[in-house]
Amino acid sequence: MPVQTLSAPTQPSRLDDGQIEQFEQLGFLVLPGFLPADLVARLKPEVDHWVDTGLRARSIASVLDADAHGVPEVIELDLPAHSQLLTHEPLLQIIAQLMGPQFAFHHMHSDRHAPGRPGKAWHHDYEQRVQSPRTHTMVHALHYLDGMDPDMAGLAVLPGSHREIAEKDARAHLGTDVLPGEVYLEELPAGSTVLVHSALFHARRAKPESPGRPRYFVDASYCQAGTVWPPVKPYWREMLGRAQRRGLAGAAWPDLFAERHFSDYVKPE
Repeated sequence: MPVQTLSAPTQPSRLDDGQIEQFEQLGFLVLPGFLPADLVARLKPEVDHWVDTGLRARSIASVLDADAHGVPEVIELDLPAHSQLLTHEPLLQIIAQLMGPQFAFHHMHSDRHAPGRPGKAWHHDYEQRVQSPRTHTMVHALHYLDGMDPDMAGLAVLPGSHREIAEKDARAHLGTDVLPGEVYLEELPAGSTVLVHSALFHARRAKPESPGRPRYFVDASYCQAGTVWPPVKPYWREMLGRAQRRGLAGAAWPDLFAERHFSDYVKPE
């Protein structure tokens, strides 16, 4: 089926039947220029602050060795524009169309990819302790604050691969090679979002021959209610608790930061 996108100027919060079918069949949906310009303008300085002050590095250290580093003093959703992004109402309305009205926030990452940064091999991000049939949906919202252009690393996705039962690294041995049937995204306007089913194989393909410019990138994932999901951050309870204390969900999304959707954290082997 042909790949569809949302219309950028209207920033709609409703998908039509064709767009929903595309997500179900292909596993991704492109929303060019989806985020409001004022939100993007506030997000970029927060990303710079997150990276340049070492907050991102400390967050990673807390995930890699929670016993040594404990809970970070600042996490992504403590940043005002980042918290607004993860609860952006048009985005939540669209996610509700894709997985139903009850879903939870899983985690968020924020980064500024330097032009010379290596690519990231083919992988998927579906959180499941033992890979088995995907009875419940998990969605990653990939936000490209400055968009993408041909001089920057692009996003390759493998349509339909979210239906496979495979380990996250099942295609890692392929690096970022071009695969038959892939869709390659390298031109998107500022404030664009790509929604991917979290089980969809995708890769960041670097362009070392091009000086390019930094790629401002924030991703947030959401998981459908009705099953118990494994968390990826050892301080996940504190993360959800902070969101609850700040009232980020509001009355419309009571499940968004509920602990009952998650199992205990298990450190990866």
